[in-house]
Amino acid sequence: MQRFLFLLILCLATIAQARQDPDVVKRVVEDFLHVQTRGLPGQASFTVGMIDSHNNLAPCPALEAFLPAGGRPWGRISVGVRCQLEGGWSLYVPAQVKVMGDYFVTAKPLARGQAIAAGDLARRKGDLAQLPSGIVTEESQAIGKTLSISVQSGQILRSDILRAPFVVQQGQSVRVVSRGKGFQVAAEGKALNNAAVGQVAQVRTASGQTLSGIAKADGTVEVGH
Repeated sequence: MQRFLFLLILCLATIAQARQDPDVVKRVVEDFLHVQTRGLPGQASFTVGMIDSHNNLAPCPALEAFLPAGGRPWGRISVGVRCQLEGGWSLYVPAQVKVMGDYFVTAKPLARGQAIAAGDLARRKGDLAQLPSGIVTEESQAIGKTLSISVQSGQILRSDILRAPFVVQQGQSVRVVSRGKGFQVAAEGKALNNAAVGQVAQVRTASGQTLSGIAKADGTVEVGH
């Protein structure tokens, strides 16, 4: 009987030793998050959740951490860890990433189409991971842009409600320029649509021809030759 108990204890000890060390998995996740959060705005910090110490996973010397498809490295997330050996396993580890940094809200009500100036912005500080995606974190991301909607005072600014100002406006007279090697041709026309710098503008010339070109910062439209 004693021999049987001894063998049973030895067997259980061997099984316990064959389990994947959760501390190793945690270090892999931490190293991964250090890299993933390096380029985020603000000061990033994270905590990694508990990993079952009684797991039945075989020890693996080739672990790789990853984010699930569509995952982003902030907020409450799950980080995948896989064993890269043939017949390996995978598991998901809960983690929370905080990113403390500056963001901007409107300092007063602003109308749709209004160009944003520095006085229209108010700086706030908080956990960016808890805010909507695409928030404005630098003044330069908003100043000079116009709003696509009207907003109230204190509204968080997001890039999806901002657009570059139009340098070409529908109905205005514009100069159309065509450049080639050693020559330049210019004509006047009427803009058929609004366009910001770099966007396509359509222009109808005096002859009735419709041309498409790229809106430039000076308000001209450059067409290819």
